Amino acid sequence: MTATASTDVASDVRLSVQMKQGSLVEHEQAENSDFMAELLAGRINEAGYLAYLQRLRIVYDALERAARELSDDPQFGHVHDPALERVGTIDADIAHWTARLGAEPAVVDSPAAQAYAARLADASGWAGLLVAHHYTRYLGDLSGGQAIGRLLDRAFELDGEGVSMYYFDLKSATKPYKDEYRRSLDALGDGLDADDRERIVDEVRAAFRLNHDLFAELGTLIDDFRR
Repeated sequence: MTATASTDVASDVRLSVQMKQGSLVEHEQAENSDFMAELLAGRINEAGYLAYLQRLRIVYDALERAARELSDDPQFGHVHDPALERVGTIDADIAHWTARLGAEPAVVDSPAAQAYAARLADASGWAGLLVAHHYTRYLGDLSGGQAIGRLLDRAFELDGEGVSMYYFDLKSATKPYKDEYRRSLDALGDGLDADDRERIVDEVRAAFRLNHDLFAELGTLIDDFRR
């Protein structure tokens, strides 16, 4: 399957593969945003990273509220794991970076984060849609997010402080956990028809577009965030 694959996806393809392959274009666009490129290059300052965290806090709060609402749903149960929740760790990191900057805690006005949160609230109407967002965020944290955490730790000489959102207390090491997560997605997919599978893939695409919009919003402030 190519990145431009149509919605006519073969039903015998594993759901985890459909989700990854069907969203390659949107994933790449989000990763290649100006803000993320500068962050990964170590050229975003403390204020820029704090602004990023504050927006993530809005997103994860909405995601984890929706996840708790669907915690007993058998479809969502394929991936739900309270150990993945990030709001507490994000709050700790925000406190660290706020203190580091000598700033006061602030309420962030972020249309992009609010739009993302609204989409997550809507996604709780069907577990499959929330699974798409769950996959996009948490598998991202367990994959590329690990590189971001190491980069920040090194660039700001943090010695593990201020990057706790990238540290997970899971039942296994990261790679086996991700492998099991993908098997859980595939088990979910086995019980879905082709239309529902494609709804999930479409929502993964939407999730990456929402991430791109959040990065684009931060990109409008990038001159204030350069190191």
